[in-house]
Amino acid sequence: MPQPAIAETVTDLRATVRAWKREGLSVGMVPTMGALHDGHMSLMKLALEKADRCVVSIFVNPTQFAPTEDLDKYPRQLAKDLACLADVGVHLAFTPPAAEMYPAGFASKVSVGGPSAGLETDFRPHFFDGVATVVTKLFLQAAPDLAVFGEKDYQQLCVVRQLCRDLDIPVEIIGAPTVRDAHGLAMSSRNAYLDEAGLAVARQLNKILRGTAAAIAKNGDADGETVRARRTLQQAGFEGVDYVAARDALTLKEWQPGREGRLLAAAWLGKTRLIDNVEIPAEA
Repeated sequence: MPQPAIAETVTDLRATVRAWKREGLSVGMVPTMGALHDGHMSLMKLALEKADRCVVSIFVNPTQFAPTEDLDKYPRQLAKDLACLADVGVHLAFTPPAAEMYPAGFASKVSVGGPSAGLETDFRPHFFDGVATVVTKLFLQAAPDLAVFGEKDYQQLCVVRQLCRDLDIPVEIIGAPTVRDAHGLAMSSRNAYLDEAGLAVARQLNKILRGTAAAIAKNGDADGETVRARRTLQQAGFEGVDYVAARDALTLKEWQPGREGRLLAAAWLGKTRLIDNVEIPAEA
């Protein structure tokens, strides 16, 4: 596969996309923070199925990290990431430095309500403002016809959809199924932080969530089952559980029996925070 073109500036990004659109080509985008894995590559493949050209942004966005979080330690491997893009057939990598995205004097942010309430926001109140701001900038810079986000970050997917609806951003948002390893662990760049013992515990997260979701579908007792799930996660070796919550799949409000549901969780192994979610079946 040919190497993707690389744009480090908004000017170069826009020039390339404008040239494609003059040819009548559609453009798909996959925003990432790099440290690419099979989950990311599945998003790119889907974008390439849906659009004539694919742009992948690789930018570790500082505005979605709190001062106590892992911005400095977040894995960066640009050369390997570009090789991944070439393997998939991505046409353009947008790799801006932080000063290109947030130049001196930058003073704006985008806030989204609705599905951003609770869950991640209870523990990372800064997070979705950072996500919404950088995604808005990327969509304005690249003007894609569609963008693909993974369902692994389910609340983020809902927030981005709300953002585009509310601000009339003409980008189709496509959710892609979570990619998992052979043991069911959701692919994540932060999995690289885990040793073999940590991975063994992490792989229990999906199993416990699936069992809990099936129980909720059967008996409708979301409160009782999520309390039991928290206890089970701790017994499995997770050192802290931020949340286990049953939510409406469309609005992320509290789940009600008979509605499409998602069971979402965030839990800690040492300094590594893992998130995952599974569908609550319509019936057991």
